[in-house]
Amino acid sequence: MADKADLIQADRGQEAIPIHLVNKAGFPDWVKSLSSGQRAALAAQKFDGSGYQVGIVPDGDKWFVVGGVANPDELSSWCMAKLAETLPEGTYRRAEGGAGPAVHGWQTAQYTFERYKKSEKPVGPRILLTKEVKKIDAAKAEARAVCLVRDLVNTPAEDMGPAALEEQCEKLAKEHGGKLEVTRGDKLEQEYPMVHAVGRAAARSHAPRIMHLTWGKESDPVIAVVGKGVCFDSGGLDVKSSTGMLLMKKDMGGAAHAIALAGLIMGAKLPVRLHLLVPAVENAIAGNAFRPGDVLKTRKGLTVEIGNTDAEGRLILGDALTRASEENPEFIVDFATLTGAARVALGPDYPALMTREDATADALIEAGRGVDDEPWRLPLPEAYAEWLSSDIADTNNAHGNAFAGASVAGLFLDKFVGEGIDWAHFDTFAWRPTAKPGRPKGGDAYGLRASWHMLQKRFKPE
Repeated sequence: MADKADLIQADRGQEAIPIHLVNKAGFPDWVKSLSSGQRAALAAQKFDGSGYQVGIVPDGDKWFVVGGVANPDELSSWCMAKLAETLPEGTYRRAEGGAGPAVHGWQTAQYTFERYKKSEKPVGPRILLTKEVKKIDAAKAEARAVCLVRDLVNTPAEDMGPAALEEQCEKLAKEHGGKLEVTRGDKLEQEYPMVHAVGRAAARSHAPRIMHLTWGKESDPVIAVVGKGVCFDSGGLDVKSSTGMLLMKKDMGGAAHAIALAGLIMGAKLPVRLHLLVPAVENAIAGNAFRPGDVLKTRKGLTVEIGNTDAEGRLILGDALTRASEENPEFIVDFATLTGAARVALGPDYPALMTREDATADALIEAGRGVDDEPWRLPLPEAYAEWLSSDIADTNNAHGNAFAGASVAGLFLDKFVGEGIDWAHFDTFAWRPTAKPGRPKGGDAYGLRASWHMLQKRFKPE
């Protein structure tokens, strides 16, 4: 997303290029109002009103834009995204009606990741004017949060290790007046033994740690946001294949979501007492790596037999969820790139959602559907909990069959969430394998907007 200009600005009648939105059914009637030359121009561009089509129409010494959408009266977040990607630098406004939710995709469509490679032909900002002035700041904050997730996930592991995640948390704390506590070294081993065990084989520059940021009035309702920060996952001694490791820079995608959501909460001054917990590790291979068959201690006091060192994300989340539960929060939400099973079940676009409470699942699904970020609920069936049994420890971290992998991982996490606490778990991909309008290939946020809109409705109803 372009940083040099506000891509959404107040419409005060300034000069702007008009955008007409039409659909395929309505296009034949709409085009009758144009001159023969204008109709010919659209015909030459093979424009017929299909979704995501973009047409440029001459109008004397000026020009206007025609965009194809499914329904001009009910825009989605992505209806104007192709326009933002395709049009030249300039200022635009919708000719009939407002942009509504499409302001989100207009902004995210202009995202580029240029830390290591600059665009050969950069395009300046495409600014969209809106009369819904009161919604501009919130829309910009939401788009920035999505783009932050993309930036963090797209950055390679060497430059986005535990120390870099710590820097992100420090930046948040300074920006919003929060308090950050970072636990590492011997204290980490004592207080968060699973986080230490998973991360201890990494190089000193990527040493494990857990960040705990607190913000807000102590008298306000307590909520906790937890994110899996495995900055690179080799699989440990149960080593992944080279193909399996190729995208493992994204294994800290849960932490990226949690950091972005915490920024939204603090930026909007949501009346809550926030606890952000980000356990950050690299699951590396070395002589001191934790092993299959080891039994780990935990912050909660349970013992965990290691059935698979590649099921490490749930281990560090276990200690973090235990710490979050100690605050007796009204609500906990965690984000994690946790299982391939969730992707097999739902593909990349739908984050798997698991909750203890039906009402919480319903609220998150409704909120996500309203902003084109719908999660899909998977069960936490108690009947499958026995698959995590161990002969020598309180639980195993992995089960020995190929069934219900996402749900079984959720059941493991459930053991570390305090009794009676309302909890939601997102098993999210954090990666878009193919580009769509407003959503380029690479790191991406899934479940972030659903969570944010649900929290706003729950804790700051309008």
